[in-house]
Amino acid sequence: MLVIIKSAILFFCKENKSMKYLLPLISVVFYHAANAQSGEDSVKATVNQLFAAMKNADSSLLVNSFADSAILQTIVNSKEGKVEIKNELVSEFAGFISKLQKDVADERIQFDVLRIDGPLAIVWASYKFYYKGKFSHCGVDSFQLVRVNGKWKIEYLIDTRRTQNCD
Repeated sequence: MLVIIKSAILFFCKENKSMKYLLPLISVVFYHAANAQSGEDSVKATVNQLFAAMKNADSSLLVNSFADSAILQTIVNSKEGKVEIKNELVSEFAGFISKLQKDVADERIQFDVLRIDGPLAIVWASYKFYYKGKFSHCGVDSFQLVRVNGKWKIEYLIDTRRTQNCD
């Protein structure tokens, strides 16, 4: 698409000599717009890869979504009603997922916020989780991603979980 637009601009600039000075400016604008979009798409692809791995019970794809030093946490309420933070290793999470059958763990997200600054990205995504086809819980996933060797990796994931107010 970008090539077609650039070709049309080039043709227009050749036909209209006064426009030839705008070509470099327009090219820079389109270049940055295309890169911003592809950056967001590649961050989304990494996050979606995690949920595809869960749905397909693919532990190696799941592990590949995370950086080597990744941290996973969940915010829960204890039986006494106190807020607790539970930690989990990527290897433990992958081990759990590997024991499931395909289509058992289905987390459906909505990208609410996505921001990128160089090699750092954040994603705030509301979700609904289905277990064996039945609604289990909802909440928010908060991701921190880092671009490592040209690929986005999840460095930090913390989520909330609740069974009410999920609409």
